[in-house]
Amino acid sequence: MLNQFVDSIFILENVLWGYIGVPLILLLGIILTYNSNFFQVRKLPVVIKNFICVFNGSSCGPNGISPLKVFFASIGGGVGVGNVVGVCTAVQIGGPGALFWIWMTALAGAVVKYGEVYLGMKYRVEDGNGGFTGGPMYYMRHVLDKPWISTIVCCLLCVYGVEIYQFSVLTNSISTNLGLNFYAVSAIFLMLILFAGSGGVKRVGSISTFLIPLFVSIYAGMGLWVLVNNIQQIPSVFNLIISSAFNGHAALGGFAGSTLMLAMSHGIRRGCYSGDIGIGYASVIHSESSTPIPEKQASLVIFEIFMDTFVICTTSVMLILVTGVWQEPVDGIMLVQMALSKYFPYMHLFMPLFLFLVGYATINAYLCVGLKCAEYLMPKYGRGLYYLYAISVLTFFSFFDTILAQSVMAIAGGFLLIINSWGIFVLRHEISYNLDSIVVGTKEGATKSKAEAEAEFNLG
Repeated sequence: MLNQFVDSIFILENVLWGYIGVPLILLLGIILTYNSNFFQVRKLPVVIKNFICVFNGSSCGPNGISPLKVFFASIGGGVGVGNVVGVCTAVQIGGPGALFWIWMTALAGAVVKYGEVYLGMKYRVEDGNGGFTGGPMYYMRHVLDKPWISTIVCCLLCVYGVEIYQFSVLTNSISTNLGLNFYAVSAIFLMLILFAGSGGVKRVGSISTFLIPLFVSIYAGMGLWVLVNNIQQIPSVFNLIISSAFNGHAALGGFAGSTLMLAMSHGIRRGCYSGDIGIGYASVIHSESSTPIPEKQASLVIFEIFMDTFVICTTSVMLILVTGVWQEPVDGIMLVQMALSKYFPYMHLFMPLFLFLVGYATINAYLCVGLKCAEYLMPKYGRGLYYLYAISVLTFFSFFDTILAQSVMAIAGGFLLIINSWGIFVLRHEISYNLDSIVVGTKEGATKSKAEAEAEFNLG
């Protein structure tokens, strides 16, 4: 009975992404790229300048949370175990060509993510406590004048907000590699997660502001060292990536003629998952920014995607390809560890702790979004009930294979992608891509109070 249920989960994930999610994200990305005249590529220098401006502490309004903390809270949810383990699993199943489709997803998805954050900023409301709240549950009201659509989005984000995949990967990795008691590791990890999530985006952002730069600098540095030592293999590896992206080259199984679709499907679904593209999660977090200019805050996600995909994900896949470990019949979590072990000692101790730091940042950010959505659904009891739900689900899935947890997350993300993409498409003409006119302090925000937004929505 349980095996049949697990099999049905895998089938649903493959159908949802293979036949709906993959073409949908590519089509929407192409449409928005055309409408914006390749905004994500053309305006990359301006985006980088904007990030530097935000990093230096400018463009803050009187209310809300620092744009820099919001940025790191959001990227903390993107840069995680999925960038190290999930993308390697995609290569195991779909072959090296999966990385090419991860790149294409990032290129098309960057403008999609920009759109969802822009709309979240545009339709956000004041929360009555000197801050803001927004996300797809607010801008979807302007797509369909029915409250149930916001309820569905919030329910799915509540499911997505409990990061069962990364929790499962981390607890098993730490307890196995360090020889610690599994139950003790799970309990301590849970307490740390609840502590961070209870502090909202501000606390999550503070934690991520420390952890993410540390992770990126160390991981990218180690990866660069390995690649330099294998520089003669890089041309052939790139040729393998491109050729298998169109011809197929599955590492683990697959029937004849299926590998091209496997590479596309797994590359795009892991690209969406690792970058949180089209999910709506980033829109909820960025909506709390004190920046009054939607374009300015939304442009930061272009930099997020660049760091997430073209630095971290690419480093992970290149590591396992140049060292040849990608064809080893081991769990995806071990591939990067095996690759780094060829050049650095004590990786069996270092990697679990390293992944814990970045995975902790990701799980915190997801839980924060789930809590906000639960509070939206039930203002009085939502947070308390969600804590109980999170504890129960995280504990339950830690006893199952990590692939099952990843599939459950992918299914919730797939349904969110469908709803959110529809909303972005309908509201696409309301998205502004004008970054040239942005000057700090020259454009005033027009954020409504929560009462005004509710009254406007109820009047139809």
